[in-house]
Amino acid sequence: MSGHSKWATTKHKKAANDAKRSKLWAKMIKDIEVAARTGGGDPAANPTLDDMIRKAKKASVPGDNIERARKRGSGEEAGGSNWETVMYEGYGTNGVAVLIECLTDNRNRAATEVRTAMTKNGGNLGESGSVGYMFERTGVVTIQKGDLSEDDVLMAVLDAGAEEVNDLGEEFEITCKPTDLPAVREALAGENIEIEDAGQEFRADVQVDLDVDGAKKMMRIIDALEDSDDVQNVYTNMTLSDEVAAQLDA
Repeated sequence: MSGHSKWATTKHKKAANDAKRSKLWAKMIKDIEVAARTGGGDPAANPTLDDMIRKAKKASVPGDNIERARKRGSGEEAGGSNWETVMYEGYGTNGVAVLIECLTDNRNRAATEVRTAMTKNGGNLGESGSVGYMFERTGVVTIQKGDLSEDDVLMAVLDAGAEEVNDLGEEFEITCKPTDLPAVREALAGENIEIEDAGQEFRADVQVDLDVDGAKKMMRIIDALEDSDDVQNVYTNMTLSDEVAAQLDA
């Protein structure tokens, strides 16, 4: 149960400057608000909210901002926005499938910004269903390697519903069905294995391997999309070799 796309590690190295960090914080605040509205404001009883709060704290989002978002979402405090999730689909470099998840209070604005980001950077926005069928919602948990072996991790989570353990270099990534995410987290906690990150993503079964030029073009598309305040997540089916990932990092 190993092997992975270097894109999985490369994408987590983004948001390096203050502007990107500010946008990341804003997106995390929206996630917290929506999670609290959907599943209640108690993190102990709402695993999704708990995950979102953990991510925000890890990204150094101020605690007051996190708490206010939680209260707005749960109705304890007034002022929450009417966020709705909208998905857009399209193609990027070399036929790479792109799935764009927006969390917006203005569908027209979101559609315009997504279309502009795609077309100005060599992508094409498609009809609903054009690439969505390639992706499946997946539970993803990452942990620091430390002294753990892949077998150690596999033994800890296999009975909890884990489907795969991938070696990401300094971390292990565990994938599972979204419904098994709480059980996988509990299994890791039971073995005193600390969770680095946990949540849900869209993953594609068929991937497109890109060279450096193609990867740079795709990164421009992704950066342009993520620059929109309405775009919450961008998922693709691109994969990068170790060599290409190293050149991008350089």
